[in-house]
Amino acid sequence: MMNQRDGEGLLTDVLPQPTYMELARNVHEGLPPPTSQIKDTTLVRGDYLYYHYGCDGVDDRGWGCGYRTLQTMCSWVVDQDPVPRRPIPTLPQIQEALVQMQDKPSSFFGSRSWIGSVEVALCVDYFYEVPCRIIHIRQGNEHPGVVEELRAHFQSVGAPVMMGGDTDNSSKGILGLCSGPEGHYLLVLDPHSYGPGLDVMRAQQSGSSCGVPVP
Repeated sequence: MMNQRDGEGLLTDVLPQPTYMELARNVHEGLPPPTSQIKDTTLVRGDYLYYHYGCDGVDDRGWGCGYRTLQTMCSWVVDQDPVPRRPIPTLPQIQEALVQMQDKPSSFFGSRSWIGSVEVALCVDYFYEVPCRIIHIRQGNEHPGVVEELRAHFQSVGAPVMMGGDTDNSSKGILGLCSGPEGHYLLVLDPHSYGPGLDVMRAQQSGSSCGVPVP
């Protein structure tokens, strides 16, 4: 069943919320640094839940990574609000919201079409009235400036970040970064693990949360 809007322009919950998910929280905590010579570390501030393929019983392998990263970001937003305005949206609710915003045609609802950074930014603003900023990286030599922007973001806001696009069209979450003599490392949250909710230890063992060097 499709959702309907309430008087404030937000979606009213008609689709049932999954009640059997047991999602891991803050899966990066306890991870060792990528090298022994780290001089500066900046991390996400606040709690988030780790959403990934199949965590709510929906088999979204191959198309749902952007949705899952969006849900992780939404979980952080909800945790910051002492009186949450609405729960974290389900995949159908995300698709319906994009149709309601006229970003997608009606055929998008119920499809297996993926979403990217633009749709994620639209949805965070739509559901929670929290604006997002999109940074375009055209060439690898632009990374140093982006690293400093990410560092400033985690220091001032502290929210998870979505990354993906161009030749790397698989969405990932960024939870922080660290720097050392050999360069910078991003702390990546990978939504591509499949199955029921993972606990923190299993998530870390599967490589779902790991440090990746920045070229």
